[in-house]
Amino acid sequence: MSKEQRITPRTLKGFRDYLPEAMIPRERLIETARRVYRGYGFSPIDTPALEYLEILAGKGGDESDKQLYKFQDHGKRWVGLRFDLTVPLARFAAQHIGELGTPLKRYHIAPVWRGENTQRGRYREFMQCDFDTIGTRGVAADAEIAIVIHDLFRSIGFEDFTIHLNNRMVLTGLLERLDLAGRSVPILRALDKLAKIGPEKVAAEMMAAAATTREQADEVLRLAALDGSDNGQILKQLKPLVEGSETGNEGIARLADILSAAHAAGVPDDRIKLDVAIARGLDYYTGTVYETFLDKLPGIGSVCSGGRYDNLAGLYTSQELPGVGASLGLDRLLAAMEELGMHEKTSTPVDVFIPFFDKGRLDDYVALGAALRRAGIGVEIYPDAKKLGQQLKYADRRGFRLALIAGSNEFESGTVQLKDLSDGSRRDVELGENAEGLIAAVRKTLG
Repeated sequence: MSKEQRITPRTLKGFRDYLPEAMIPRERLIETARRVYRGYGFSPIDTPALEYLEILAGKGGDESDKQLYKFQDHGKRWVGLRFDLTVPLARFAAQHIGELGTPLKRYHIAPVWRGENTQRGRYREFMQCDFDTIGTRGVAADAEIAIVIHDLFRSIGFEDFTIHLNNRMVLTGLLERLDLAGRSVPILRALDKLAKIGPEKVAAEMMAAAATTREQADEVLRLAALDGSDNGQILKQLKPLVEGSETGNEGIARLADILSAAHAAGVPDDRIKLDVAIARGLDYYTGTVYETFLDKLPGIGSVCSGGRYDNLAGLYTSQELPGVGASLGLDRLLAAMEELGMHEKTSTPVDVFIPFFDKGRLDDYVALGAALRRAGIGVEIYPDAKKLGQQLKYADRRGFRLALIAGSNEFESGTVQLKDLSDGSRRDVELGENAEGLIAAVRKTLG
């Protein structure tokens, strides 16, 4: 092929390849999320990447519609790539709930696509790790979401994080009192931008998009600015602001119940913060909303968000299918973990490397690797009989922790040289019967 015919290898803006060094921590994070979700009884599902456009369009708001990848397929049908996993879940529940029953507890770990501006930790193709409960309005399900988020971040290895909690019913209660209930969507959208653009611009957007007066906008912002030394203090301040609104009072009661249940589950009180400014930008949320921030990197944004959506499945079925759930922002969290130095630099999924440098001993190397794998220890054997120095350079570059070095002399004497690649130290280890001596030494060294 001539130079002119060659295609330049490149990726689209907002899309990226994952090298082993990036993919290994990504898979570990997914495995942790899967383990935590299963521990609470959430079962796995999957849905198509492509949906009929009518399934997706208009469900997340104007911004989501702008970011939606949509096109006509070969059958001239309008289709779209899913922009999240919640809207497909609503369609899935409406279609299959008769055979699955309620409550349906599911998790779904899969890629989604949004044509948005790229920035730190944000891409146009990214992975979401969702967990949801469908078919109940009970506050126990809302509380469980907060508890799962807490356990998930602890399991990943975080201690310094805060779950911000609110309920849209409180905001709705205030809007009812201000005669703004019919304009809640543009008001909530504006309020969701408070941290990014500040109160003055939010007030201006409320007046422009929702036709509020300046006084009404200020009243909404006064609610959003509520703060206190603890959550109980904030709850007390909320009550007079929604006075006379049954919806608002129910929202406050649900927040109190969630905080109480989380405390009973062992979640430290300071890990959950009532934040009446958060509304979540998506239109389908109706009640509790969650956003999770890393205390050491607040600027990276929420790394696990979600909420209650009681009406979404009603677009596809007459059956009431209220839901609540949250989604771990995998790629954003991985970017944060890299910034915080929480990743070991490695491009291998196993810890142990066996150099192959004695051509006549292939069977011995293979048998040694098989014995370690039977004991649950992952091993890579180098495929070519090259010089030992070259193979050890390869091992260092890939990030192995141990090398097991053996040639004819070692195999005949029943020993293996164990080299710790982190500090270069070496020691001879007796193989023992069925390599049990070596297995014990490797386990002890790896901890």
